[in-house]
Amino acid sequence: MQNEDTVLQTLLPVTHDLGGFKVHRTLPHKERTMVGPFVFFDQMGPAHLPQGEGIDVRPHPHIALSTVTYLFDGAIDHRDSLGTVQTIGVGAVNLMTAGTGIVHSERSPILERAKGPPLSGIQTWLALPDGREEIDPAFQHIAADALPVFGDSGARATVIMGTLWGQTSPVTAHAPTIYADIALEPGGQVPIDADADERGLYLVEGEATIDGRPLAKMALIVLRPGITATLKSSGGARVMLAGGGAFATPRHVWWNFVSSSQERIRQARADWTAGKFATVPGDPEYIPIPPVPNTVSYP
Repeated sequence: MQNEDTVLQTLLPVTHDLGGFKVHRTLPHKERTMVGPFVFFDQMGPAHLPQGEGIDVRPHPHIALSTVTYLFDGAIDHRDSLGTVQTIGVGAVNLMTAGTGIVHSERSPILERAKGPPLSGIQTWLALPDGREEIDPAFQHIAADALPVFGDSGARATVIMGTLWGQTSPVTAHAPTIYADIALEPGGQVPIDADADERGLYLVEGEATIDGRPLAKMALIVLRPGITATLKSSGGARVMLAGGGAFATPRHVWWNFVSSSQERIRQARADWTAGKFATVPGDPEYIPIPPVPNTVSYP
């Protein structure tokens, strides 16, 4: 196919300044809510916070999704209402499945704060599929050295979720999912197969092309279904590949809640306001529901 047939959409980010670091959000987007199961795609940083400070995301709720945290730099302490306490470092995966409902907090570790913590990474939300939105909440941590790596032609790709290039990740996938961290050396290239219904490429750093078409930095490039393409870089790059099976039922997003049912989201909002969600042991603070949330689907 010609180059112009490779890319279906280019989703430019909305950037939020959270004080000390910025978040670049490409999903949900006015033009598109999902790519496969991915319903939220944030790049955190890169940033270096002042000495003695850190991120402090107070306890907040989720339903009917899985959050996936993957760091390029820094560390985050995760706590949740299941009693989980887990520090995630570079290259590891934290998968938190909300299902019927979970509450969690994310904070910089004390030792990281002392030296002025770096922060860089990707956080995504994956909608749970039809019939599994109300499963039991769960948490899974996979160490960096447990993730499979594919290497060929100047490319090194870590398979975060799903099966790619003959490698299968141990991270649980509740719906057909592909997710990878691709490092390209100068002159490196890697094939992007057509196995998944929906696929997106996100250029974190450097420069890269897909079938000769340059990728815009910090934009989510949605590929046309059914095409096989080649990702290349002349000077080196880091690119995330994300996607999976298309959902038959649309998902609604409002604040931290995702569901196929708007009524279920209204119920979750009422339950959080009424204090009906479980609490996070050792972290008594909470985030109240905002009058106008930053995260919404359209319409």
